[in-house]
Amino acid sequence: MSDIVTERSSGILRVQFNRPEKKNAMTGAMYTSLADIFNEADEDEEVRVVLWHSAGDTFSAGNDVGDFLHNPPGPDAFPQGALMDAFVTFEKPIVAAVQGAAIGGGTTMLTHCDFVYAGPSARFQLPFINLALVPEFGSSYSLPSRIGYLRAADLYLLGEPFGAARAAELGIVTRVVPDRELLATATQTAQKLAAKPGGALRASKRLLKQGFIEQVKAAMKAEDQVFFERVRSAEAKEALSAFLEKRPPNFNKIATPVAAE
Repeated sequence: MSDIVTERSSGILRVQFNRPEKKNAMTGAMYTSLADIFNEADEDEEVRVVLWHSAGDTFSAGNDVGDFLHNPPGPDAFPQGALMDAFVTFEKPIVAAVQGAAIGGGTTMLTHCDFVYAGPSARFQLPFINLALVPEFGSSYSLPSRIGYLRAADLYLLGEPFGAARAAELGIVTRVVPDRELLATATQTAQKLAAKPGGALRASKRLLKQGFIEQVKAAMKAEDQVFFERVRSAEAKEALSAFLEKRPPNFNKIATPVAAE
C-alpha cells in the first residue's frame, strides 16, 4: 500500500497520507511523491481543488527522524525543496483536515494551504530548535507575517506544543470543528470551491498572494542554506540521536563556536 493515496472525483483530488503506523511521518520519498502529485494536479484541468487529510489519528509527525538522520538533505539531494517549489507555484485551492499531531513540517506545510480545518484533537508543534534545526517551508517569513514576531518567537524559540483553539486564535487554522465532522466539513468546502469558476478562482489566489510569494521564496532560500549546515552539525546529530534513543539530549558536551570579531 502506498504511503500517499490519491483519488479524483467531481473536480476534487483527494490526497491522503497513509502511513498511520508511523504517525504519517514524512520520508524523502514521500516529499518527492507529494511534490509530483501537486505538480501534476496543477497541470490537470480536471482537478479544481485539492482535499488533503491523513489516515489514522495523526495528521503528520513531521520528518521521519530515522530516514532524516541517515539521509540528511543537502543541495544535491533535497526532496523537501521539491515540495516547497510545488507549493509556491500551485495556483488551485488546497483544503486540509487536521486531526491529532501536526509536528514540525506537519505544521509548516499547512501554511501553504488555503483552508485548514482542525479537530479538537489536533496538536501543533514547531520543535525545530529542540532538534538543533531551523524553520522550513518559508515559515520563517510566512508565520511572523501572519501572527507577528513575538507570537512566532514564542512558537519557534520555545518549540512547545499548542492546541487547535490556540492555532485558530493565531490564524494558523481556519476553524475548529468536532473530529467526527472534520473530514465532512473539509469536503463540503472543497465541493463548494470545485463548483466555482476555476479561472477566476486561480486568478484570485494569485492576487491574494501577490508580493507574499516572492518573500516566501526568499525565506526558503535563506532557510535552506542554514538548514543544510545545521542538519550536519554536532548539535543536530546529538538531538536526532537522542530522539531515536528516547533520551534527553546533552548539548553541554558540545562546544559552541565563537563568532569572529
